[in-house]
Amino acid sequence: MITAEAKAHDQAMSHDLVSRMTLAEKMAQLIYQAPEIGRLGVPAYNWWNECLHGVARSGTATVFPQAIGMAASFNTTLMERVASAISDEVRAKYNGYRTFGRTGIYQGLTCWSPNINIVRDPRWGRAQETYGEDPILTASMAVAFVRGLQGNDPRYRKVDATLKHYAVHSGPEAERHGFDARVSARDLFETYLAAFRICIEEAEPAAVMGAYNRVNGEACCASPTLLQQILRDRFGFDGYVVSDCGAICDINRFHHVTADEAESAALAVQSGCDLNCGSAYASLKAAVLRGLIGEEAITRSAERLFASRYALGELTESPYDTIDDTVIDCPAHRELALQMARESIVLLKNDGTLPLSGNLRALAVIGPNSDDRSVLLGNYHGLPSRYTTIYEGICDTVPPGVRLFKARGSELLRPVTHDYAEQPLHEAILAAQKSDVVILCTGLRPDVEGEQGDAFNSDLGGDRRDIELPEAQLALFEALAAVGKPIVVVNTSGSAVSFAALEQRAAAILQVWYPGQSGGTAVADVLFGHVSPSGKLPVTFYRSIADLPAFHDYAMAGRTYRYMTREPLYPFGFGLTYGRICLDSASPSALNVSEGEPAQIQVIVSNRENRPVTETVQVYLSHDVCPLPAPSLQLVAFSKVTVSPGTSETVRLTIRPDRFRVYQDDGNDVFVPGRATLLAGCSLPIARSTELGAPPWLCIPVRLEG
Repeated sequence: MITAEAKAHDQAMSHDLVSRMTLAEKMAQLIYQAPEIGRLGVPAYNWWNECLHGVARSGTATVFPQAIGMAASFNTTLMERVASAISDEVRAKYNGYRTFGRTGIYQGLTCWSPNINIVRDPRWGRAQETYGEDPILTASMAVAFVRGLQGNDPRYRKVDATLKHYAVHSGPEAERHGFDARVSARDLFETYLAAFRICIEEAEPAAVMGAYNRVNGEACCASPTLLQQILRDRFGFDGYVVSDCGAICDINRFHHVTADEAESAALAVQSGCDLNCGSAYASLKAAVLRGLIGEEAITRSAERLFASRYALGELTESPYDTIDDTVIDCPAHRELALQMARESIVLLKNDGTLPLSGNLRALAVIGPNSDDRSVLLGNYHGLPSRYTTIYEGICDTVPPGVRLFKARGSELLRPVTHDYAEQPLHEAILAAQKSDVVILCTGLRPDVEGEQGDAFNSDLGGDRRDIELPEAQLALFEALAAVGKPIVVVNTSGSAVSFAALEQRAAAILQVWYPGQSGGTAVADVLFGHVSPSGKLPVTFYRSIADLPAFHDYAMAGRTYRYMTREPLYPFGFGLTYGRICLDSASPSALNVSEGEPAQIQVIVSNRENRPVTETVQVYLSHDVCPLPAPSLQLVAFSKVTVSPGTSETVRLTIRPDRFRVYQDDGNDVFVPGRATLLAGCSLPIARSTELGAPPWLCIPVRLEG
């Protein structure tokens, strides 16, 4: 992170530069396609770039697993390394593009990532872009990502990270431009804003992006409550705010908060939205002439933006100017993408079929996603120089002498009905009959779940109507199950799907998300036992939408592991390995925690298997008695550890002071003396986890002392 002295220097430089601009020049700089100011030596700059899981929309780049998959790794150290690699590629591309005299869209240093919205409902199409349903996991992964992107130079930022979408944003996609998310103050601060607060405190992101929707009646990109009272006054944010693209126009067109774009632009700038992705700020001149806004507010926003350009060295020079294109999709980054893909894979069920036996003679790889490249990439992606689909990864890894059969088996969504269409089912049945094991590649694709406008095969603007596997794939599973061979399900999706129809009959289930350019290799490494799976679910896998409140309802009651009352199909934090991990002991045996003080515990983890195993120790807090409503369980710390065969490791974890606080109705958090319990395990500490094969958890009684 850059130092306070560096920030002060950049602010002084910005103040001086902006003071020499005319009002018209200042207003023009508040639009994302900022023009050149030749007389002041200011080059044109396009602020829009993307790097959600690799440099996006700018040609060749390393494509890491989609964000939800990286969250499943529960590995913040690896996440920071991934983000550092991404920012190297951002810089390399920028350094090349700037030789043309200017940079265009998707060529700059200001990246509109990460997406830290909370997945309150798996039907939301953009859940794939996030780090899941838990505020602490989301914040932890986001802090690592932001630190990796922005670099560790005390004077210059390598890349600007942008937290989005602020705030309370998770569908419905088709209504996002005019939707009003109504939330209580408790839910707002306890769930929807928690990751923003923590990330701002611990990583100092350069920017925040305002969302399309309203929150409790105020448009997010023009909300004095969200942008000034909360973001700056309460959270201490000192960077700049950018609107989502077209969101300022939405204020008058769809939210009907203002009468026209001049009013919308004036309200947004006065509320603290400094940069407009869109065209609405072209109406600032009219707003000034009508007396809706003064020059002071425009100057303030311009100074924030130029302070960032100075911090990046974009107007001067920086130590990152020598990064060149040799880093783009280089061998080291490809290996990093493979490592993250391996750690993102979650083993949900295994009856002993995995890892695949050395006695295997024939293997069938079946399913509409088995050899599909789009399921590697997710959305907001670049173009890797090398792809490995699931089928290709298996081809590259299958032992010599094993015969491999391939069949599509079905269409992605619905069975084919017209007479002249190809009938792929019979080929799949024949392949299964000739094989010892069937690898069935099920799931979704980015064209059926995603952002409005991108997921063109979704009939809900990118969202899903339910969480079931598509009809055609369920029919394919039924036909293959009738053959009687063990079926290993390999599922690609950006959030939870229901495996209720097949989980009893599948021999094993792997959830692999959208695993990036090396996803096929990673899947094969797990299937054949070259690595033990170590991913954990960052979202709850529900049995059906009957377990969920209405999609439009933003109240957290009944949602996610923290508030749901029904038993999940697969719990948050769950994921099996190929080893026998035991949590032998936790210390201290009891804790006294005073207000404002952290707590330290240690857990001894042993591996009673003859292979190395990587496991994630998770610590949850449960208040025994609390006068305020609190989550039934709350993740408060986690740590990933690799344990050698027949050995033990001591895992040390720190629980931050704010993790012991609870929220009041007014959204303020307080420390409540009383009794609580810390539960350490390898999954959510509920009976369903044990039933599925997670090791028993350990309990530490806690006295909270005021």
